Amino acid sequence: MSSGRVLLAAPRSFCAGVDRAIEIVERLLEQHGAPVYVRHQIVHNEHVVRRLEGLGAVFVEDESEIPPGEFCVLSAHGVAPAVKENAQARGLKIVDATCPLVNKVHAEARRYADSGHLVALVGHANHVEVIGTLGERPDNTVVIETPEEARNLKTDKPVAVITQTTLSLDDVAPIVDALGENVGGSLRRPHHDDICYATQNRQDAVKAMVDQGATLILVIGSETSSNAQRLVEVAQSAGAVATLIDGESPLDDTLLVGHEVIGLTAGASTPEELVRATAERLALRGYPTLEEITVAREDVHFRLPREVARA
Repeated sequence: MSSGRVLLAAPRSFCAGVDRAIEIVERLLEQHGAPVYVRHQIVHNEHVVRRLEGLGAVFVEDESEIPPGEFCVLSAHGVAPAVKENAQARGLKIVDATCPLVNKVHAEARRYADSGHLVALVGHANHVEVIGTLGERPDNTVVIETPEEARNLKTDKPVAVITQTTLSLDDVAPIVDALGENVGGSLRRPHHDDICYATQNRQDAVKAMVDQGATLILVIGSETSSNAQRLVEVAQSAGAVATLIDGESPLDDTLLVGHEVIGLTAGASTPEELVRATAERLALRGYPTLEEITVAREDVHFRLPREVARA
């Protein structure tokens, strides 16, 4: 058996927005009992969703599936105003678990559009966060996914850029630069803090693990998690082999062959218990040494909404 090392990314796993969203559902269940309906997965992690279902949460894809008078928790990714209006019209008790950083981008979309700008929303068109942000001012917002789309944008309006929070500065920069070449100096570039601090920190930690010799990066997360998928891509761009694992299934025998140093991290919606379980599996497979690679300290905490805050 080999005697390899595991580099453990720090920060990793839950961010403040995910912590807050999960706690909202848990407190509603504790205070009011089951069922508590949640529109869309509260966060994009199958393990978390299954655990909350076991406690009595019911996940639906549309607010019209929720019986009148019941709680409707809006997921951390945010929703378009039309969703809230529909939920109110149905007599649902809305509890908004949208990440405050996503709400900030929604506010920017409204402000820019209402001041006469075309809003260029950089992100993945089919991602639930982007769909929600687009819904703020759909007639004055265009989703831009690639530098090519940015170069081909045609408008007479001044352009202001906002971004999907789960991208990184590296993701956004080429698209913003292409927009700048297209529309010139009038472009309003995104604020650095539009990018979620947790997204950036987790990607920086992946790069640091590769710099310190990790040739294989294991990212724990669900297929539906945009930020976990991006961690895989960041690792590959940095020159490592990288793959997404769920943290529960057995590790593929062939996966570890030829790798003496393995980097281990988890997306922002992945619970820490899956990281620990994976580290234990790696120890049994010949990687007993665990070394944490820390690139930042996170002490962010978001206030809970009044509906669940304890006195």
